[in-house]
Formats: sequence, structure tokens, C-alpha cells
Amino acid sequence: MKIRNPRLIHAAGWVGTHAIRGLIRSLRFEYRHLGAGGPIMPPQPESSPRCLYLLWHETLLLPLTKFACPEVSTLVSKHADGQILATLIKTLGLSVVYGSTNRGGVQAIREIIRDVSGCRHLAITPDGPRGPRRVIQTGALFLASKTGMKIAPLGVGFHNPWRARSWDRFAVPKPCTRAKVVSSEPFAIPPNLRSEGLERHRVLVQAELDRLTLVAEQWAATNRFDESVAPPAGERLS
Repeated sequence: MKIRNPRLIHAAGWVGTHAIRGLIRSLRFEYRHLGAGGPIMPPQPESSPRCLYLLWHETLLLPLTKFACPEVSTLVSKHADGQILATLIKTLGLSVVYGSTNRGGVQAIREIIRDVSGCRHLAITPDGPRGPRRVIQTGALFLASKTGMKIAPLGVGFHNPWRARSWDRFAVPKPCTRAKVVSSEPFAIPPNLRSEGLERHRVLVQAELDRLTLVAEQWAATNRFDESVAPPAGERLS
């Protein structure tokens, strides 16, 4: 059943925020950055590049709660479930941009580009809001190409989480269990890419996000960090 009453949506978001905060605080959380540079998670100095953080839809609870700060905006779809998520996100301390990188075509992406022009950083789920699961859509690359934001993939892993029977198998970590986040050096996306260039870069970003996810999931499962379980791909974006 969809919740459409604005007061109920606000109440659901408020209750959900406090429940999620309590859950996330209980987790045995660790974050590690792979690469020559330092950690890329916010807050960041003003001199740091603008980042377009990519994370799978199923894992969004942890990063959006753990790294919430005013300099990060989040892309949320306009459907009813998205309204509840938007209330939750605002209560966590982030701002919201409405739209979807894989729904509504080029015009919808252009509207998002206009709305994010003043954002410091943006976090999106490139396989949301309806999938396919763990497949990056080219809209995310188009957005980075047009805004100049660097793409920063985030791999997230939980130890034996609860899973919803949804298209993304949404993950809810169990209290007091291990939760890991892994990042790597952000990707610079060339400006004004066309379809072939977007697809080539999409494949490379997909491979990197898959790699970081595997490293994070293995780390959470075994409590041993081992980058070698998923070596870097041969080609790297400049």
C-alpha cells in the first residue's frame, strides 16, 4: 500500500530516521580508501573536487547516514516511496534533488543538471529506483560529463544482513554486526560525451564499483581486509 498523505509521509520519514540512526550507531563500522590520495568521504575541504558518489540502491542506508552533511545532496525519485526517503534524508541533514538518471530520458537529466548546479557533492544510486540491480545506467555518466563532477564509487558490505524481497534485495544490517565501506580514487569524466563514449566509461565505472563492492563484502564477511580478492581492471579512466 502506497502512503500518499503528506503528514503520514513526514511521520514515516521521521520515525525511520531515528530508527536507522540507532541501528547504524550499533554497527562495527570501518572505512578504507584505496589509492594514492586521502579519504574522499565528506566533509571535504573547499579545494577538493566536486564528487558524484555512486552506491548501489540496496546499500544506501549506511553511507547516507554515516557520511551525512549539508554539503552533500541526494538524488531521489518523485514517486510516493521516494517522498518518504526524501523526508528521511532531510532529517539526516542532507539536501534533496528530485529526479532519476534512468527514467524520463534526456530532458529529465537536463532538469537534474540544472538543479544540481549549486550542489557541492551529489550522491546517487545508479541502478535505482527500479533496476536492473547493480547495473549502472549511462545517465549517471552523462550527469558527470555535463556537471564536471568526478565520479566516486563506494563499495558497501554488511555481514549477513536481512534482505528484502524487492528488485534490489535491499539490505538491512543486523544490529552490532560488521559494516564496511571502500572507496577509490575518483574518476574524471570528459565533458560532452556522446553515446559511444558514455558506454565505454560506463563499463569502466561498472567494473570499479563491482570491484569495490566485492572487496567490501569480503571484508565484512571475514573481518579481514584483502584488496587482492578483486584486483583493479586493466584500464583506468584519466
